Amino acid sequence: MAKAPTAPKSFESAIAELEAIVQEMESGAISLEQALERYQRGANLLKHCQETLQAAEQRVRQLENDVLAPLNPAEDMRDQE
Repeated sequence: MAKAPTAPKSFESAIAELEAIVQEMESGAISLEQALERYQRGANLLKHCQETLQAAEQRVRQLENDVLAPLNPAEDMRDQE
């Protein structure tokens, strides 16, 4: 029986693990079966990262009372002059 994948400790650790998986797969030094296992792990990590980012975005919206304005660097520069 396959063991259940462990959840990453943090968003940053998930990103680091994803980067390691990509490097390992790009190296071509692993078997097809290992590549499929890494792909599945990467897909799970990606889902975790997306969910974490969505939760962070929701939290920011709550903190800003749903008043988020798009960032416009040109206007910010004019305001500083």
